[in-house]
Amino acid sequence: MRILEIKIIFISSVILVTAIESFQPPYSCDSTNPLAQSFPFCNTTLAVDQRVQDLVSRLTLDEKISQLVDSAPAIPRLNISAFEWWSEALHGISESGKGILFNGTLTAATVFPQVILTAASFDAYLWYNISQAIGKEGRAFYNEGQALGVTFWAPNINIFRDPRWGRGQETPGEDPSVAESYAVSYVRGIQGDSFDGGQLKDGHLQVSACCKHFTAYDLDNWDGVTRFVFNANVTEQDLADTYEPPFKSCIRQGQATGLMCAYNLLNGVPNCADYNLLTETVRGEWGFKGYIASDCDAVAVIHDDQGYAKLPEDAVADVLKAGMDVDCGSFLMNYTGRAIQQKKLSESDLDRALHNLFSIRMRLGLFNGDPTRLEYGNIGPEQVCSQEHQDLALEAARDGIVLLKNSYNLLPLPKAETVSLAVIGPNANTSETFVGNYHGLPCKNITIFQALGSYTKNAVYSQGCDGVNCTSPATVEAFGVAQEADYVVLVMGLDQSQEREELDRTELVLPGQQEILIKNITLHAKNPVILVLLSGGPVDISFARDDPRIGSILWAGYPGEAGGIALAQIIFGDHNPGGRLPVTWYPEDFIKVPMTDMRMRSEPSTGYPGRTYRFYTGPKVYEFGDGLSYSNYTHEFVHVTPDKIYINKLLRPAKAIKRSATDRYALVSELGKELCESKKFSTKIAVENHGNLPGKHPVLLFVKQANLTIGSPQKQLIAFRSVRLEAGERAHIDFVLNPCQHLSRANKDGLLVIEEGYYHLILEDKEYPINVVL
Repeated sequence: MRILEIKIIFISSVILVTAIESFQPPYSCDSTNPLAQSFPFCNTTLAVDQRVQDLVSRLTLDEKISQLVDSAPAIPRLNISAFEWWSEALHGISESGKGILFNGTLTAATVFPQVILTAASFDAYLWYNISQAIGKEGRAFYNEGQALGVTFWAPNINIFRDPRWGRGQETPGEDPSVAESYAVSYVRGIQGDSFDGGQLKDGHLQVSACCKHFTAYDLDNWDGVTRFVFNANVTEQDLADTYEPPFKSCIRQGQATGLMCAYNLLNGVPNCADYNLLTETVRGEWGFKGYIASDCDAVAVIHDDQGYAKLPEDAVADVLKAGMDVDCGSFLMNYTGRAIQQKKLSESDLDRALHNLFSIRMRLGLFNGDPTRLEYGNIGPEQVCSQEHQDLALEAARDGIVLLKNSYNLLPLPKAETVSLAVIGPNANTSETFVGNYHGLPCKNITIFQALGSYTKNAVYSQGCDGVNCTSPATVEAFGVAQEADYVVLVMGLDQSQEREELDRTELVLPGQQEILIKNITLHAKNPVILVLLSGGPVDISFARDDPRIGSILWAGYPGEAGGIALAQIIFGDHNPGGRLPVTWYPEDFIKVPMTDMRMRSEPSTGYPGRTYRFYTGPKVYEFGDGLSYSNYTHEFVHVTPDKIYINKLLRPAKAIKRSATDRYALVSELGKELCESKKFSTKIAVENHGNLPGKHPVLLFVKQANLTIGSPQKQLIAFRSVRLEAGERAHIDFVLNPCQHLSRANKDGLLVIEEGYYHLILEDKEYPINVVL
């Protein structure tokens, strides 16, 4: 009888679940449902806080727990539809995650270049336009019924600290100020804000952005250490001026509505269980009003892998009390009820998390009735893979590609149908490599070989290797093709078999026998060859840089769906390249440095070389900011006003001005925002294109202290802008600088200080002194 009862209950449960699923509300607050309209949380005239408070108050404990995971089920009795928090949009609407479906009217989405290449344009307006297009396509998928949610877990704004990191390709590079600008541009664009921000109508969101992975996450799997158990030991100084600034700007200036906490521990505490990080810093100091998600299964990792929490219920209590809101996974679903029973957690902790979650869903308009009839409801399938977005993908690829070498002015090649090309390499006739990781299904596919073939009928292809790992070069065929052609284009580099999530590199040179193949091809070619590299991370190609038989080198990152066309246009001169490297390219010898050493600053006494252009003291293959053009650009300081800055006015020096053993300095926090604003100064720069082609040219402005103190950057990027110039055109660029922001540095306590003395503004080969007086 007891067994029969269990069977009957089980069968009834199946029937019940089936019945519930067949009556899932298509959207919350259905206007055709009289019951739904009686709920205050469906009343759009009330404030979001009031509506959320009403909604949460109506949930049972089991219903509350069910909403704490990424796949939040429907609550039919309240006319609340299901919602999927996990969708991806790193550089276009992605197949990754659970929220996007490519199985209906929409079978593709625009695949823009991987982020590391987009960053090489140093063009914040371009970054904004790309993310704006991604946001429109994301909302179009939702309106078309092919999205289970509109919260996208992007951008990735971790610092590309180590060249071996498999996910460095997803980031805007190694410089915090570039990552800050990228974060703000991306978030504003995708969420539907203006470029300058503050223009979201009534706080309504086109889609929601989520800044990830907070924080000090830049190791996946190296030498037996995985991201799941890695304890990142980071100084307060490095946190303040490297790891945290992109996230702070993403939240404060970008007004991101989502944040993801990373797997790793930070100084012994898991990021997702760190109250000081998530509540004190992010919500308290930075004023974050959105939701905080775990990386997938990160809560389980706290118990299962790290052993930080002795019991599963402890892990649940740790993360919810720390300020996390939603679990990508099932751990909270499985153990939250037991944590409450064991009094390790209170129901009010759940209410806090639910308030954050439902607030975002309401700002997305998902509790306002049929979303297709509301704001952003008119974004339809015609917005996906539109010609405008495909043109933008091409522009982004062209503007990011970096010309690293062009001896003898080998490029651009002459346009003539009689010109013969040999296109050789494992990346030459595939479009799969172009899309990097976290990609969707591209609108179009065209390889480099196919694109080059549109310029000449005499293009011949040879794979050259059995694959990117190049264990078996097909030398005889490749040599024959190279000998017959006027010019050889070698398309080499990496792909996702060499670098990706959960796969860090162990070397910085080209894989397998690629280098041998390249050297041998140069011996058979009639003219110096053109080397095209696809990769996310830096590659030690010192041999190619120094080999006179290699005339030109182009780094194309992972250039997205239009990458083949972009490269062909550059190689044949229909586009003037202008991209600049967003990361330092290190020599192979750098792999002696443990990837687990998180220190940014060098330590001469131990031989530790430091990291990134700001602190690295060793040899380089290429520098951050390197990049050539078919034009010659000149730069000059027109004027800087003023060139002497008095910080001590309006202050009582005894209180505000401090003295170390050798320097006078002031804490930025004690100067105050009003004083800092009053000390802003302007810098006018002239840039001229002396070439015969129009071009888009990124202007990078750095600063360095005349007398470096311990811990100071060797130099620091403080402003950048990309400018289009016709052949022979001269233009002026104005940068407004704030000494408290642009001339300060973090001290050992993680506090920003500004020091007395001379600073030098650096513009290519020009320098301009600024005197700061305290």
